[in-house]
Amino acid sequence: MNDSFSLYTLLALLGCLLTGILFAWLLYRKTEHLAKRLRYGLFVIRTTVVSVIAALLFLPLIRSVSYNLEKPVIIIGQDNSLSVGTIEPNGFKKDQYERDMKNLANKLSEKYEVKIYNFSDSIKSGYDFKNNGQVSNASMFINQLNDELLNRNVGAIILSSDGIFNRGGSPLYDLNKLKAPVYTVALGDTIPKNDLMISNVNHNSLVYLDNEFTVEVQVQAFESKGEVSKILVTEAGKKIFEDQIQINSSAFVKNIPIKLKASRLGLQKYTIQLTPLKEEISERNNTQSIFIEVIDAKQKILLASAGPHPDIAALKQAITVNKHYELKIALRDDLNVINPKDYSLIILYQLPDLQNDGEGFINKVQQSSVPVWYILGAQSNLYAFNKMQGAVNFNGNNNTLQEAFSMVNTGFTAFEMSASIDKEIEGFDPLQSPFGEVKINGTALVALKQRIGKIKTESPQLFFMSGEGKRAGYLIGEGIWRWRLAEAQNEQKLNTFNTLISNAVQYISAKDDKRKFKVYMAKNTFDENENVPINAVLYNDSYVAVNTPDVSIQLKNEEGKVYNFLFSRTETAYQLDAGMLPAGNYTYTATTTLGSKKYSAQGIFYVNTLVAEYQQTIANHQLLNTMALQTGGKMYMPQNLSFILNDIEKNEHVKTLSYEDRKYEELINFKWVFALIITMLTLEWFLRKRNGEI
Repeated sequence: MNDSFSLYTLLALLGCLLTGILFAWLLYRKTEHLAKRLRYGLFVIRTTVVSVIAALLFLPLIRSVSYNLEKPVIIIGQDNSLSVGTIEPNGFKKDQYERDMKNLANKLSEKYEVKIYNFSDSIKSGYDFKNNGQVSNASMFINQLNDELLNRNVGAIILSSDGIFNRGGSPLYDLNKLKAPVYTVALGDTIPKNDLMISNVNHNSLVYLDNEFTVEVQVQAFESKGEVSKILVTEAGKKIFEDQIQINSSAFVKNIPIKLKASRLGLQKYTIQLTPLKEEISERNNTQSIFIEVIDAKQKILLASAGPHPDIAALKQAITVNKHYELKIALRDDLNVINPKDYSLIILYQLPDLQNDGEGFINKVQQSSVPVWYILGAQSNLYAFNKMQGAVNFNGNNNTLQEAFSMVNTGFTAFEMSASIDKEIEGFDPLQSPFGEVKINGTALVALKQRIGKIKTESPQLFFMSGEGKRAGYLIGEGIWRWRLAEAQNEQKLNTFNTLISNAVQYISAKDDKRKFKVYMAKNTFDENENVPINAVLYNDSYVAVNTPDVSIQLKNEEGKVYNFLFSRTETAYQLDAGMLPAGNYTYTATTTLGSKKYSAQGIFYVNTLVAEYQQTIANHQLLNTMALQTGGKMYMPQNLSFILNDIEKNEHVKTLSYEDRKYEELINFKWVFALIITMLTLEWFLRKRNGEI
């Protein structure tokens, strides 16, 4: 294509030039009376003008080629985590190392483009040798480089670390994305030191009041054979367990099961502590805190149906994933001996049915205040359904069924459904729905709408309503077992189906909170390197959310230190980012005033101490060496940093790349062409006028 374009350009230029010569010859062939130099000059001017004008007509585009040089990008990544600064080998001179790293960057920048980062639990530009990062995540660092430097000429990566990466997994699997050699600098010490630590704690996050539960603590010790320690467990400052540990080997590991009893409701903090050894290298890894939610009892849920159906098994599997729920399935004759008041939620699967099974049970449900989730299908008695509740009226019949796909309502806010879940739900198989019109008497929160074929409708499929002090849910259609089966066939983790059903059950069974001022948090425990977000909502007497008055909050830790904040306003509510707080127990009190009424809300949360950087004190130089060899690089000790520059310069893969940039531009855009034409025509006119040719 380029050769054809060049040939066409050459022929076109030749044609334009011949056209200009022919036009000039016809004009000046009979002007022998003019001076010879003048005739030739006018001939050249006319030839040039006509050739240029012809080129404007027949050569609208011209091609220009330029070459851009891109230097190799050399990346320097400095591990800024606590373990790097805490465990230093004998003879290591930190000041000298910092100077050598900066000198290396300066020398590299003379020939290459150098980008410097420091990473731990976050990634920042430039050097930072303070080593105060709470965790080390090299995988996140490599992935960010891959995103930022995609399609760039990455020459090499210099990674300075101790090889202790306790977040994000091993970076070995992500290195190949950058396609560049990795030169590692081995920091830290590989020689075990005298140290005792809690390496892991296994426990349930939820237990029941007055029940015993087991916490399994894994204790490790290095170079401490013959020493003795104690393990203590405290709750609210009170010692509830104590035992002695005899360390009988240089590389000591022991799993200690500890039985505790849940004696108080709510989120409880248990602190596990090992008494320190003599000359221990670090005592920070001797203590860990765990948080366990103690609840009174499980929520009882009744799934009632006239007969077996695959949907019932699918619902059972999704509901029982949540340990908060105790599910009972009742069919036909079993319904008449059940008291609805014994349950927190009743799911009526196609009840009332066409055979009027469990009619007495249905009457009891009508008279109770228990939340109900109605699921309609081919066996539902729609007339009896309309009669037993007045919120929803279904005008249709069971003789005709239609396939209704699910379509997520983007305005639904009763519970969160992520974008990935939305996409999966809309790809599920259709439900078999009774044909007819759903009329809602009141306000409904619609989670899913129906899509018939390719036609998007406003007919609800899954929705929720509140009234008379209880909530109700409605699902129009049967066949949700196909949703679970589709996830299994696609080798997915069944998260979408389980999450949707669990959220629906939780929302329907939850008691209405009539407080006009609420302060809530996404969770009750945070790590000390996490920001603490707090949300608040304020309602007026009509229960309409307002955010006109200011809302203030006071946080207080167990030492009595107070933090005061003022909430920011969102569209209809309030939010606050309290930032990262020191580890400890916190109580909060939020206050506001609406009209003449004052409102307040209290709560508690915990900020947990991160000990990940202290749980491994032996540097992993083997991992660093593997990273280097896998990518064609090399590992260096801190005192040999000067060798890195020489090895990078000798690496034939680290080279400047030249990129050809071809552009096609319209000739008419060059203004100097018009200036040339006008100038030459003016000069020709002047010469001809002066010599009497005009």
